[in-house]
Amino acid sequence: MTALARWCFRRRIVVIVLWLAAFAGVAVAAGAAGSAYSTDYEVPGTESGQAGALLAKAFPGQSGDSDTIVWHTDAGSVRAEAVKKRMTHALREVAGLPGVSEVHSPYGRVGDGGRGDGARGDGAPGDAAQRARQISEDGHTAYASVVFDRPTDELHAGQVRKVVDTAQAASGDGLQVELGGAGIALTEAPRAQLPEIIGLCAAAVVLFLAFGSLAATVLPIITALAAVGTASAGITLLGHVMTVADFAPMLGMLIGLGVGIDYALFIVTRHRKGLRSGLSVQEAAERAVSVSGRAVVFAGATVCIALLGMLVLRLSFLNGVALAASLTVVLTVAASVTLLPALLGLIGTGALSRRERRRLAERGPRSEQAAGIAARWSSFVERHPKLLGMTAAAVMIVLALPTLGLHLGTSDQGNNPATSTTRKAYDLLAGDGAEAGSTGSNKESGKGSGKGSGFGPGFNGPLTLVGSLDGSKDRLAFDKLPHRLRQTPGVAQVTGPEFDGSRGTGVITVVPDGSPQSRQTSDLVQRLRSDVLPEAADGTTMRVYVGGITAGYDDFAAVIVGKLPLFVGVVIALGSVLLLLAFRSIGIPVKAALMNIAAVASSFGIVVAIFQWGWGSELLGLGSAGPIEPFLPVIMVSVLFGLSMDYQVFLVSRMYEEWQLTRDNRRAVRVGLAETSRVINSAAVIMIAVFAAFILSGDRIIAMFGIGLAAAVALDAFVLRTLLVPALMHLLGGANWWLPAWLDRRLPRISIEPPPEGERPAAGPGPRDGENPLVRA
Repeated sequence: MTALARWCFRRRIVVIVLWLAAFAGVAVAAGAAGSAYSTDYEVPGTESGQAGALLAKAFPGQSGDSDTIVWHTDAGSVRAEAVKKRMTHALREVAGLPGVSEVHSPYGRVGDGGRGDGARGDGAPGDAAQRARQISEDGHTAYASVVFDRPTDELHAGQVRKVVDTAQAASGDGLQVELGGAGIALTEAPRAQLPEIIGLCAAAVVLFLAFGSLAATVLPIITALAAVGTASAGITLLGHVMTVADFAPMLGMLIGLGVGIDYALFIVTRHRKGLRSGLSVQEAAERAVSVSGRAVVFAGATVCIALLGMLVLRLSFLNGVALAASLTVVLTVAASVTLLPALLGLIGTGALSRRERRRLAERGPRSEQAAGIAARWSSFVERHPKLLGMTAAAVMIVLALPTLGLHLGTSDQGNNPATSTTRKAYDLLAGDGAEAGSTGSNKESGKGSGKGSGFGPGFNGPLTLVGSLDGSKDRLAFDKLPHRLRQTPGVAQVTGPEFDGSRGTGVITVVPDGSPQSRQTSDLVQRLRSDVLPEAADGTTMRVYVGGITAGYDDFAAVIVGKLPLFVGVVIALGSVLLLLAFRSIGIPVKAALMNIAAVASSFGIVVAIFQWGWGSELLGLGSAGPIEPFLPVIMVSVLFGLSMDYQVFLVSRMYEEWQLTRDNRRAVRVGLAETSRVINSAAVIMIAVFAAFILSGDRIIAMFGIGLAAAVALDAFVLRTLLVPALMHLLGGANWWLPAWLDRRLPRISIEPPPEGERPAAGPGPRDGENPLVRA
């Protein structure tokens, strides 16, 4: 590491140019290739996946996606001539817009917009009965289907915006017009730049308060931006060679900014300490990278190992997320140990504030002793380990309690912010009244508002029953199936059956009583699969698959939950092995694993309270209460275990060094906590600010990550690492460092940091013996 730091310092211009060239080259390539992210989170082999594949094979003609225009009148009927005339005119204009293939209206044909391409507006299949079903029983709500000429991921947001504006131009005079669907959601895309800007500004404030130097403040931010920018473009290219989920770039940016600034913070802090102790700029930079840089590489490796643990799940879209996030972490580590020393060479002694430079010139180098709040807090923990340990444990347990009620599922447009048109359209269709979007409680319970308007809560997530039929006996059984389904509890409406040309595949649509996210709809899916459909197929070769939104949610969650123990076990095992090799102790890895689990459980409790229970979610602009995304536990466990390992390494390494020197556990814990807590807390505040800023992204999934990670880092840094861990280490005494002799002989030896050398200047007092070679930076 010293040789690398020396090379980068001496050839700083070359290093900076190489980083700029790498960023420019990857960015240009990504811009030319375009994005190819996936929104398909389905798990191959599930029953819902088989239903979708069979349906696509039997009915391949509908390649475009269908969205919905919903209109509602508080007084009067949507069949009134004035409403009919206004909406027919609006739908005709929508049908003529670029990118629109068809508009299916409840009023009959609205025209093809003059294109002559056969666009229809009479509602497939074109009969009066179908059109009548597009108007609610009370006549206050109606909808039209808009079919785009291409899939959602190929649509242009500008074209979709014209559809929204054209349709909503008909609003007014008691008529409310809203739009929903995957295509319409493109107009409500996350605000990509706002969270990053806010997070960077907050990090800059913390850095300036910690350093007092503008130059030192800017360096970690520049380093993180260089790494994250290059990684973001690289993730775009990665999407062309493998499946990468659409949220991976923002997740990578969230992780990259947090760890990138923190890693640079540790090295810059160590560099400033070297300057204050009298080292030259080059010596201080080399020493900082050699000491703190090793810890950064080790910490980055633990994060990558935790992220790559997702590969054991063998889910294609999570593989892409794991590699994308790992790429970001690798580049942040690379920038910290190459670009950062080059930048340190550019600013020279500017890493110190003016007051520090003046004091150094007047008084010369000085040793640094742990003092102030950090030292007093460390002594306080030493005196009261039982009381403080029990208090910290109680806090973590209380916060973790909501995790016991975790409900995994996939949020939909019913969870969008109340002001969004997609949320209002969802509520109007469900029957939540004219003030659609005002609450989210009905979705979880599966009940409508009781006003009789709309089409029922299950309309937003119908189940699709796809039958594989072989022979007349199977087709006869499938024809009788709708009658049996109408008598099944939890079923509100049944339409079909419809058959493909060969009559080898049939489709029946079932509208549940409950909403897509309600437990009663999940119960209906299970009832159909285990009881109703097997009984209907008895004596035949018919095989009926249950698909649709809720079925897909449940299948996905079941696969994730089934593989979660293996995944968590692999991540814990790999992290524990690394700590075992680094600290030659059984107790340290065991405590780290328990602390990581505590941080994950407590942060999930906060996520459940906000997103699943809805405590303040609407106030934060995060939409209504709803289930937690099934893949959130996997990704958060990966990220949190990696970040927790970072703090464990930075804290315990100083304790371990002191233990090796003195064999005094109380002193080791006291000195380690006193000398590392300030930098750990500063790093945590920066990471919390970056993560929390992503709440403003406008994307529910990213906001879940932001809140979950911010809460976990806060608990990890301020409760676990500075309170519970040192309290436990005081109580355990020398047992913290116990390792069987036979195991010690067989384990390979690795060193996170080199022995301190070259730290003392020729003149002036130097640091005391045993001074931290890792984290007092």
